[in-house]
Amino acid sequence: MAGRTPLRPLARILRARQAGENPDAIERENLRLRHEEMNDRSRLRAEGRLLILGLGFLSAFAVVGLRMGQVAATVPEEPRAVTSGTPILAQRADIVDRNGRILATNRTTHSLYAQPHQMVDPLHAAKELVRIFPDLDEEDLIKKFTGKRKFLWIKKKIAPEQQQAVHDIGEPGLLFGPREERLYPNGKLAAHVLGGTKFGREGVMSAEIVGQSGIEKYADDYLRDPANGDAPLQLSIDLTVQSTVREVLYGGMRMLDAKGAAAVMMDAHTGEIVAMASLPDFDPNSRPDYVEGRKQEDNPRFNRAVQGVYELGSTFKIFAAAQAMELGLANPNTQIPATPPFRWGKHRIGEFEGHNYGPTLSLRDMIVKSSNVATAHVAKEIGVTRQQAFLKSLGFFEATPVELSEAKSAKPLLPPKWSELSTLTISFGHGLSASPLHLATAYASLLNGGTRVTPTLIKKDGVVAKGPRVAREEVSAAARSMLYGVVHDPKGTASFAQVAGYKVAGKTGTADKPRENGRGYYDDKTITTFASVFPADDPKYVLVVALDEAVETSGPKPRRTAGWTAVPVAAEIIRRTAPLLGLRPEIESAEQARVTLTATQ
Repeated sequence: MAGRTPLRPLARILRARQAGENPDAIERENLRLRHEEMNDRSRLRAEGRLLILGLGFLSAFAVVGLRMGQVAATVPEEPRAVTSGTPILAQRADIVDRNGRILATNRTTHSLYAQPHQMVDPLHAAKELVRIFPDLDEEDLIKKFTGKRKFLWIKKKIAPEQQQAVHDIGEPGLLFGPREERLYPNGKLAAHVLGGTKFGREGVMSAEIVGQSGIEKYADDYLRDPANGDAPLQLSIDLTVQSTVREVLYGGMRMLDAKGAAAVMMDAHTGEIVAMASLPDFDPNSRPDYVEGRKQEDNPRFNRAVQGVYELGSTFKIFAAAQAMELGLANPNTQIPATPPFRWGKHRIGEFEGHNYGPTLSLRDMIVKSSNVATAHVAKEIGVTRQQAFLKSLGFFEATPVELSEAKSAKPLLPPKWSELSTLTISFGHGLSASPLHLATAYASLLNGGTRVTPTLIKKDGVVAKGPRVAREEVSAAARSMLYGVVHDPKGTASFAQVAGYKVAGKTGTADKPRENGRGYYDDKTITTFASVFPADDPKYVLVVALDEAVETSGPKPRRTAGWTAVPVAAEIIRRTAPLLGLRPEIESAEQARVTLTATQ
């Protein structure tokens, strides 16, 4: 290191004295230069330190900025413990109607749980949670929050606004877990068809959705199978028709003060169910529980169209007439004894309200006028064995194979001993109980040309193979003609079923409800049914409407027959849905109208 320069170098001092200069000026100059050198070194050291400090701050800000970018780009989630085992698959396929409109889908929601050992103020948290969720008990929450538990479910699913309210509590021990839940965007519409779901295996960060009832349960394996990808389950239900059927059925039930109602609309050739309604119903988004001690049929979850088995009254008479024609025992013009009463041992069979239709009725008029006595005579000729075989071919001996989890338990109630008396009463709809879906299936099978159909809620693509033959085509056509007379003949029991532009055929049925103790029937409680097909000359759809304890009160006395209750409701359903189904009304020309009017005068 170079030595420091003296302030008064001797050589320069001697020369300055010789020259007559002031030696002190040399010292001042050297002192100035020394100070400048010291300042330069200090400045260089300070600049180096500032450079290093600046680089340090720049690096720190860069790290912080990168981390903030990472955090902003990630999905926020609650801390969780690492677990091992089989992952829970929460994804479930959508359910759509025949036109691809959503009936059931999934949405992301959150669960709410607590880790009490991480809670700062459990008393305040309990109080606020009860304010957000009034069904919770504050004392119970406090007991659990202050106990030894380290984990506690509070709510398995919560709404977004509830999640925000819980978040605003600011309690670190209250945590959220993401999960999917089933969403039914149409509310009560097709509730009994869809059924509902529940959570199966559950974890903090996910939950398995499994079917609990309806087609959700029946098709659970398909809906949960990841191999199906994004392919939805497509039903035969038409959402627009379903909405119309429910709207009209609900209005009819309210207007007629009925306890319940059911309707089934089915494609007469494929068996596809286009609409199925049961009232009262429920919202599958908040599926109600069964109430202990309550009758099954009074529970909103009870599907009257499938699970409800009833004596369906005179709607069964067409089966006796059709079988008689199929066996060659009669034709539409064959005269049948009709003088009441029909005697079988000590039992007497009479007509509704004591009617007497004369000594004989044609087979056609037996259906049009709905004669119990004439039908009993026909059934006697058919016999027990042949009647059983025919009704079995129509599906009345087994549960319907429709794709609902509840269907397999809804078997018709058959007489324990099928005697000749049973054959007589069953011919006019007493002594055998079946569901409206059984009846719709049987009517479709008999009236579509005579081939058995299988009811289904799954949309059929392409040509559907015909089922086994249950009746000849000419018998099917003759049966439709008789049922057309029930609606359009002045003496028919279903004149209110006439719908302008559409040929409707059908049969009424009024059956007294059996008493709960099994001893006899009520005098003022009925199941009224109207089973119909339209158009009658080219059958496309079958519609069955059933009302429980309906009563029409516009007249001087209450009227509880199907002609006054179920028939007008069914007519309104047909009037509104036929155009939706693509059926064009037939416009009668002025000349046709004049001829028709002249013929009826």
